[in-house]
Amino acid sequence: MMYPLYLLVESHDAHGGMMNSSNPILPILAVVFPVVLALINIYVGKVEWLNKIIPEHRWISLGAGVSIAYVFLDILPELSIAQEEIEESGLMWLNFLEKHAYLLALVGLAIFYGLELLANQSRRANREASGEDATSQGIFWVHIGAFAIYNALIGELFSNTEEKGLIPAILLFVALALHFLINDRGLRAHHKKPYDRLGRWILAGSLMTGWILGISFHLPEAFLAVLWGLLAGGLILNVLKEELPDTKESCFPSFTMGAGIYAILLLSIRVH
Repeated sequence: MMYPLYLLVESHDAHGGMMNSSNPILPILAVVFPVVLALINIYVGKVEWLNKIIPEHRWISLGAGVSIAYVFLDILPELSIAQEEIEESGLMWLNFLEKHAYLLALVGLAIFYGLELLANQSRRANREASGEDATSQGIFWVHIGAFAIYNALIGELFSNTEEKGLIPAILLFVALALHFLINDRGLRAHHKKPYDRLGRWILAGSLMTGWILGISFHLPEAFLAVLWGLLAGGLILNVLKEELPDTKESCFPSFTMGAGIYAILLLSIRVH
């Protein structure tokens, strides 16, 4: 059986079984990782210096490769784990979801696809009406509200960093950090000044709120599986939408390098 990053631990006993990691750095990373992700949300718009070191199309393609590897080698296996949690929960209100963890992912994907269409339509209408290439205030709040929930769920993922193990936690952090770096480009393009003034702070705050709730309350595994199914759909859509740039602006060698290196690292820590 393959375990996803959010269930995987680093240490193993002599017979290959899983056991809790006691790495002393993990309690520190449990705080550092969500804080750094929140800071990325706030300050990612200030990384023009990165383009001077690595051309934008190269680091975007590199991040795309990492994120696509994360989707196929971690998100999809996590959906099968989520399905098992739902089936074994015994909770009556989850019975209607039997065999449908993938349906939840489809719902999540459809929600974020619809939000993307709304944002594009709003920008087009505003360009025709006033020449301003940005969404309306109402669409801004709807879009940011959905991504606030999205970020809160990601924050909850980091609430059990100490149980993941050092290497799996680092790999998860790297994938999501690159995802946040690139996802910011789309949100900033849609919303312009409102995003810079309010949106980025809301997203950072929601991520920390999700993390705090995760470490403060123990949620049933079946409930977390339902949330993960929805989140997985959103992740898949956002990865494909934002992190596979226009082929004229992409760099296939960078994409291949990112996907290959991340896949090798991820597969090297899998537990069978």
